[in-house]
Amino acid sequence: MTVRVLVVDDQAVVRAGFRAILDAAEGIEVVGEAGGGPEAVTVAAHLRPDVVLMDVRMPAGDGVTATRAILDDPAATGTKVLVVSTFDLDEHVFDALRAGAGGFVLKDIEPERLVEAIRLVHAGEALLAPSITRRLIGEFVRLGPTASDHDGGSAPARDTAPGLSARERDVVAQVARGLSNAEIAAALVVAESTVKTHVSSVLTKWDLRDRVQLVVRAHELGLVGGDP
Repeated sequence: MTVRVLVVDDQAVVRAGFRAILDAAEGIEVVGEAGGGPEAVTVAAHLRPDVVLMDVRMPAGDGVTATRAILDDPAATGTKVLVVSTFDLDEHVFDALRAGAGGFVLKDIEPERLVEAIRLVHAGEALLAPSITRRLIGEFVRLGPTASDHDGGSAPARDTAPGLSARERDVVAQVARGLSNAEIAAALVVAESTVKTHVSSVLTKWDLRDRVQLVVRAHELGLVGGDP
């Protein structure tokens, strides 16, 4: 399956760089570009890309508003957003994740890591590396309501994990540390398909959109695994 990507950045040279990297990758096709938020929303509605690589700081309309508009479109159920920032503690990144983005990368990311990031986000895995997960969650807590509030959901009590089995709690704890499905499978000595099933089950039980929201909810509830 080819992952169709829309590249959004206000700098043409950056868009060209990302396009060159992604066009050279097997199974990835850049289907369009946009230089600002409003244009990104229009182009995304027309092309229906699988993944939008979204800059968050753009003079011609910010990426946060564009991310929310793209993901709020009922017809864009299969579209994922991967936000891009120059700084890993950019407040705009936190806002984009609240808006439903599936993760973020830094603009100086290595080419192979960018390709991997696109594939991970397309597969529904939140791109929150362990080295930054705790800082991100700290900012979510400091800044207020979680991403689930944008979906009209209500946060559960902090001292409960409603409806989860013991194994689902184990998986959630590892997701909250920023581990991929493969890494969780290795840590818990189970099949990767089993991890995927548990993650999907938890998302359904808690009415969450994706793993980013799951990470935030897990930290709210204190369901965070210790360091390996």
